Amino acid sequence: MMKHVLMESLSVESTEPSSKKVYVQGYQGIATLFGCSKSTAQRIKKSGIIDEAITQVNRKILVDADLALQLVKESEYKVNEP
Repeated sequence: MMKHVLMESLSVESTEPSSKKVYVQGYQGIATLFGCSKSTAQRIKKSGIIDEAITQVNRKILVDADLALQLVKESEYKVNEP
């Protein structure tokens, strides 16, 4: 249901309906996705840039990797800057 709502809100049509979504979990997953340190991953999440790609329940963080990369690219956020 979350996927359906997200797709409608972004008005994105998927070209491959059977394509598998790639998710990363936690700050370590975000750090691996962007090739940065764990503390930089925390800063990226805290900045709000990838909020649309994040599903969080209590301390569990799940991030849609493709959407997160797209959001960072559109925002022109420099991940490797101090």
